[in-house]
Formats: sequence, structure tokens, C-alpha cells
Amino acid sequence: MSGGARPDRVAEEFREILAEEIPRLKDPRVGFVTVTRVEVTRDLRKAIVYYTVLGKDRDHRRTRAGLDSARVHLRAVLGHQVRLKFTPDIEFEEDVGLAQVERVTQLLKEVGLQTEPAPAAVEGEEESAAE
Repeated sequence: MSGGARPDRVAEEFREILAEEIPRLKDPRVGFVTVTRVEVTRDLRKAIVYYTVLGKDRDHRRTRAGLDSARVHLRAVLGHQVRLKFTPDIEFEEDVGLAQVERVTQLLKEVGLQTEPAPAAVEGEEESAAE
């Protein structure tokens, strides 16, 4: 989405500011949020904030609602801390990439546990191979 060095620098600065500001929100719906990345359009008019949150589906929905309601406040914070002609509109998107990686890792562990031979069988094979 970004189109050069300046949008990338602005996106990184936004990520740092939002990562500090979101935990300060007093909204009880907002859980433990990690801002993973921010993408800014080339014209710096729109920023998509990708985040992860701990908890179950209910916690994810509540956090999303809390972030959406805090959008105006967070945009104002960005406007005060970053000098731009226009403060970009903010959209929040849950970063599901990490959740998918965790799920695949869990599935691989489960498959690995089912297909690994017993330790005694492995030792017996090593002894016969050494003879």
C-alpha cells in the first residue's frame, strides 16, 4: 500500500505512537492490543492500523468496537504529534497472520506427536544400524 520512503517513515512513526497510546485508553472493551504494523497510502490520507489482541472471539469483537470508538481520539493524538498537512483517516484491521501461524504450528505439533516413533523403537533401530 505504501509507495515510497516517506509513507514508510510516517507509517512507522504512527505505529510507535499508537502502540504507546492504545494501552492508555480508558475503554474497558480494549484488551491487550499489540500494533503489528501500519500502512499509509501514498497521499498520506489514509492509515490502516493492523493489530493483534489476546483472548477469545468475544474479546476480539469488544476490542474492535473499543478501537473504532477511540478512532477520533487516536487521530487527534497523531495530529498533535506528527506534523502533516492533513491527519489521515484511521482504519483498524485485525492482523490474523499471527493467529494463522500459531494454528499451523499447533497442527504440526499434533501431527508430529502422532507420527513420531516411540523413543525405544528409535534406539533399537540405531543399535541395529551400528552393527
